[in-house]
Amino acid sequence: MKFSKTASLLSAAALALAIGATAPAWADTPKDTLVVADKIDDIVSIDPAESFEFSGNDMLNNIYDTLVELDPSNLGPLVPGLATEWSLADDGVTYTFKIREGVTFHSGNPVTAEDAAFSLQRAVILNKTPSFILNQFGFTAENVAEKIKATGDMELTIVTDQPYAPSFFYNCLTAVVASIVDKKTVMENEADGDMGYEWLKTNTAGSGAYKLRVFKPSDSYVLERAGEYWRGDVPMKRVFVRHVAEPATQRLLLERGDIDVARKLTPVDIAGIADNDDLTVNDEVRGRLMYVAMNQKVEPLNDPKVIKAIKHLIDYEGMANSFLKGQYTVHQAFLPAGFLGASTETPYKFDVEGAKALLAEAGVEGMKIRIFVRNDQDRLEMAQSFQNTLGQAGIEAELRTGTGKEILGEYRARKHDIYLGAWGPDYPDPHTNADTFARNPDNSDEGKHTGILAWRNAWPATEVNDMTNAAVLEKDSDKRAEMYMEIQRLHQETSPFAPMFQKIEQVATRNGVENLSLGGSIHSVFYWPTTK
Repeated sequence: MKFSKTASLLSAAALALAIGATAPAWADTPKDTLVVADKIDDIVSIDPAESFEFSGNDMLNNIYDTLVELDPSNLGPLVPGLATEWSLADDGVTYTFKIREGVTFHSGNPVTAEDAAFSLQRAVILNKTPSFILNQFGFTAENVAEKIKATGDMELTIVTDQPYAPSFFYNCLTAVVASIVDKKTVMENEADGDMGYEWLKTNTAGSGAYKLRVFKPSDSYVLERAGEYWRGDVPMKRVFVRHVAEPATQRLLLERGDIDVARKLTPVDIAGIADNDDLTVNDEVRGRLMYVAMNQKVEPLNDPKVIKAIKHLIDYEGMANSFLKGQYTVHQAFLPAGFLGASTETPYKFDVEGAKALLAEAGVEGMKIRIFVRNDQDRLEMAQSFQNTLGQAGIEAELRTGTGKEILGEYRARKHDIYLGAWGPDYPDPHTNADTFARNPDNSDEGKHTGILAWRNAWPATEVNDMTNAAVLEKDSDKRAEMYMEIQRLHQETSPFAPMFQKIEQVATRNGVENLSLGGSIHSVFYWPTTK
């Protein structure tokens, strides 16, 4: 399907406006620019010390580098990043990294061990939501200068508080929060001792394939090729990501050539373009889970019988086989399939009568609750289905909808009743999800562990805390897997979480778009290897 040149010039004009240029007369997207339609209103900050949402991490994964990396063509073994080699001392806690020579930041400043030390120290000191990924190794604002430091111009030393499984530590260093920032540039923009925080919320200081040209929150951003990239060729001069909330609009833009990639199409849209020879649909299993969580501060959601009843009032198979078909598979454990020790057990089935019996045993009737959900089409459809099935058991549910930023803010403040949303792993190790779903170091309001889902839902995780702490220290992979299987079994039985689905991302592209990696089940998108 092709529309007129006038229609397809919409994308050219939008891109030109974003980068401050005059729109040239092309019918399709520019050959040197990848144009992507996505839903990006969940971006709260683009400071790598704070970014913790899917869309922000997608952007930053192409702007910053980390000490160790994942290869976008083989998302398995870790590969050298800004560190060319690393080693662990016999004490089991002292790690040494050799920093890559000859790499510069986008400012032209050279990358040094001091930049690496500053970046990791800064993330710990600022203590924003994703800082727990680093803090779990015993780092605090008080000790981090001693525990993470440059021991030479191009040598970094990190000392952890316990002898963790080394793979666990290295995996954590692939997370966005471990991105290496340009210390000189950041500190030139410091205000009132904030370590450049206010500036980096809307600016970047990386060494990655792309630098940020334009960022308009909840509207668009433009990445521009930074020059020669040490990891290899960067074919696209620019990446232009547009916020397009409606899947139907994304489909229309893709069909008429205004965009190259549509990332948020529904199963109906995918079926509708099946016969279009100009388009290709790629399926990629992701680590993203859709789940329901019940705030344990809210009665009677803290009653075990009510929790179990609600888990039986989700029509898992019905949703997966209808409006979610092809894009989600039923999955009821907190570890995504593909991770070490992931469980595929599905103990909960849709059972209205069984749920009613449990509610009666709990002495609950005429219950009213609010379901907090982002105004994203697939989430809203899940929430509406859930609202309906709750109603079949006499539970009146109101949908509290808003932007990703609004709903996440209330969720992190423990102001929800029931939350329906998504969670994706932060690094390729089972502890990434166990640590947030099955561990809570301090359940008090003052603890403010906003990055930990157990804390957000005021669940102390008493049954699995110690097991989770032990599993991350186990160096034998087979034993670790067995431990995580048992943790998931207990979690399914006792927690206020109801994992429902694992994501299968169906991305539609114009023919000719190649080498686009969404990051599989363990990482964020890689735009920089993409060709078209």
